[in-house]
Amino acid sequence: MDKKNALRAGTLAAGTTLMMLLMSSPALALIPDDGDDPGSGLSVIDTLGLYVVAPIVLFAVIAGLVMVLDKSTDRQPKSKQG
Repeated sequence: MDKKNALRAGTLAAGTTLMMLLMSSPALALIPDDGDDPGSGLSVIDTLGLYVVAPIVLFAVIAGLVMVLDKSTDRQPKSKQG
């Protein structure tokens, strides 16, 4: 791809992204809708536990189950002989 086409593609991508951002409606988070019933907020400890600790623990449990339940007996790589 030559320099002119790369510049054109980059300009098009940037322009499209900018137009999408400008034309999107605001979230209007400060104005509650009818029927909104927000709960109480999470504390810092709750947030860290939910979004940091829980995924790490879940990953560790799945990895541990895979390692424990692995049925293959050949753990060493085969060496090439002669």
